[in-house]
Amino acid sequence: MTDTDVFLRDILKRTNTIAVVGVSMNPVRPSYYVARYLSLKGYTVIPVNPGHAGKELFGATVMPSLSAIEEPVDMVDIFRRSEAVPPIVDEALAQFPALQTIWMQIGVEHSEAAAVAEAKGVDVVMNRCPKIEYQRLFGELRMGGFNTGVISSKL
Repeated sequence: MTDTDVFLRDILKRTNTIAVVGVSMNPVRPSYYVARYLSLKGYTVIPVNPGHAGKELFGATVMPSLSAIEEPVDMVDIFRRSEAVPPIVDEALAQFPALQTIWMQIGVEHSEAAAVAEAKGVDVVMNRCPKIEYQRLFGELRMGGFNTGVISSKL
């Protein structure tokens, strides 16, 4: 795993479809607003949460598991505790033969699961957020972390 800017930018440019495992229906939860942001940036976001399966989120049906997704997925973004990562990685590798990336959110790391994915040729990012990295790498993050879109010298 190499988290260089070139590596991260390449992942974000080549990715089209992202399964977000552990997505929340609550708009104040990070998993909700990260998934929403990614969908607004043009990614196809497939929400995954067994507790909300069948509900609609960002124009997509919440899936109960990765195994229930029938279309190809480029990236699996994991919003679960680190100890929950190994079975998610195993399921992702089994379900998506062309999977390119396993992305573990801030605070989520599992070296053994990462090694399993990397051995299958899948890139792994741990302890980072694709929303933050997208904003940082593609010039949307401004001082203080806010992107106001307004440049002004008025007080």
